[in-house]
Parts: sequence; structure tokens; C-alpha cells
Amino acid sequence: MPPSRSRPGPARTSPPWPALMAFERVAAHLNFARAAAEMAVTPTAISKTIKQLEEQLGVRLFNRTTRSVALTEAGSQMLEGIVPALERVRLSVQQVGEASTRPRGVLRLNTSYVAYKTLLEPRLPAFLAEFPDIELDMQIDNGLANIVASGSDAGIRLGHALQLDMIAVPVGPRQPMVVVGNPGYLRDHGVPTKPADLLDHECIRQRIGHRGRYLDWRFGSGSREVTIAVRGRLTFNEMRCVLDAARQGCGLAYVFQPFAAEAIAAEELTAVLERHGPAGEHFYLYYPNRSQIPGKLRALIDFLQQRDRI
Repeated sequence: MPPSRSRPGPARTSPPWPALMAFERVAAHLNFARAAAEMAVTPTAISKTIKQLEEQLGVRLFNRTTRSVALTEAGSQMLEGIVPALERVRLSVQQVGEASTRPRGVLRLNTSYVAYKTLLEPRLPAFLAEFPDIELDMQIDNGLANIVASGSDAGIRLGHALQLDMIAVPVGPRQPMVVVGNPGYLRDHGVPTKPADLLDHECIRQRIGHRGRYLDWRFGSGSREVTIAVRGRLTFNEMRCVLDAARQGCGLAYVFQPFAAEAIAAEELTAVLERHGPAGEHFYLYYPNRSQIPGKLRALIDFLQQRDRI
């Protein structure tokens, strides 16, 4: 008598695409109401969709309380797996629509405040006028956000603060750095005449990201470039705060020269060590490595690079 064979269980059907898209949007915002608003549905509808998805998969994807939403371990694993596939689907649909029309759609950018203020803000009116069918959705984030997980099309940061495995293109002119101090602080503590003198000063440092490294204080250029490991009791992750603390006389700050230009012109701050200043760095627009990029993103890249040549 042949051995009995166990029957395979019923095949589990794959979740529908709308449910996966709803999951990805909730995971991006960690907020059901925001995800619902973006998808033009009610929070009740998107909550029901997620609940049905969890029941179909047999796992909890989110931990929910009355005040917060967080991905479970299973949810994080699923998000990592489906984001590239959803991106390919979105890109394919978008490319079909853009094949016969001018660039259109929502372009989501993740950028630091300084990159927005010095690079994007002055160019916004001209870009919006040239591309009336593109909507800009900008997330101002001074950390090193994962632009894929956050649902952004691209990010803009300085060259030393880019995500790995990204395509990066330089945009905008080099951003010269300058050391500035309150005139009263310089009167009381002396004016540094060479970079090494900074070791005798209170220096207001900036951290890259919430737990990242400090912004380097670099001087000179090429083979003669030096980095000074400054010391100080104040650290921020936001250059606006660094600049404001310098205005108040809390120490010396190392900031973008265009960012400090107004305060220098108003004599609220004085630039020092100018002849030792570095050439500065480019901002880079970076985006996921894929075979083709959306027309709306290509329009922004071409626009910024064309403006650099004018």
C-alpha cells in the first residue's frame, strides 16, 4: 500500500497592488491620516485596507497606539522588499504618461534647510513658471534621510553627506565656507589669524544628522588643505542655530558664506580667516540608481544645471 501523501494547503494569493501601495504610504508617513489624504481616501478606508492586508498575510505590520504608529519587524522587512517594485511600477506608468506630454506630476524632494535656502529658494519662481504641470513637495530634513523609504524622488545634500548607492549630479555653484564671529566676541577673545588659532576659541559645531559626525572645519585647497578639530560647548544639527548662536557672541561659527552674507553686511557678524578659506563644495542632487529617471526629475536637473551656466 503506497504511503499516504499530505495534501498541500491552499495557495495564498498575493495582496492586491492598492493594498501594497496603501501600506507603503502609511509606512512612509507613519500616520494613517496623512497617507489617506495623499491617496485621496478616508482614514477609515485606509485603516480597513491595512487590517485586511495584515489578516491576509497573517502578520501584524504596524504597532498602533492612540499617539503613534510604528512598523513591526515584519513590516520593516516587507517595506524593504516592496519599495523597489512599487518604484518600478510608478516609473513605468509615469513614463507612459510623459511620452507624449511635457513633464508633469508631483516631484518629492528631501533637502536640508541650507540647500533649500541657498540653492532652491532663489530658483523656485523661474522653475514653477517654466514647468506649470510639476508640483513640488519638499521635505526639509537636516538628517541623512533614506529617500527611498521616505517616498522621495531625490535628495539634495553636500557631497560629503550623500547616501550610498545613489546616482549623484552636482547642482549649483560651489558653496564657499566662512568663519564668522560677533564683533564683541572677537574684541574679548582676539581675532584668529591662522586656522590653528581656532583651537584657542569657543567654536560652535554642527552635527551632520541626528547622530552623525561633525561638519569638518576645512581650510586651504588641494594638497594644502587642512582640517581643524575645533572644540566648543555648543553643538547643533542646524546651521541656522549655529549662525544665531554666533550672533549672540557664543563663539565662532563655520557656515556657508551666502548664508551669512546678510548678517555680515549688517555688521552683526565679522568674517575672519578669509584668505585661508576653502574653495567650497557643490550641492549634489541624488536619486536611486535605476535605468531611467522620471521626466519631472530630469526637468529639475536640467533646469538647475542650465542655470549654473547662465
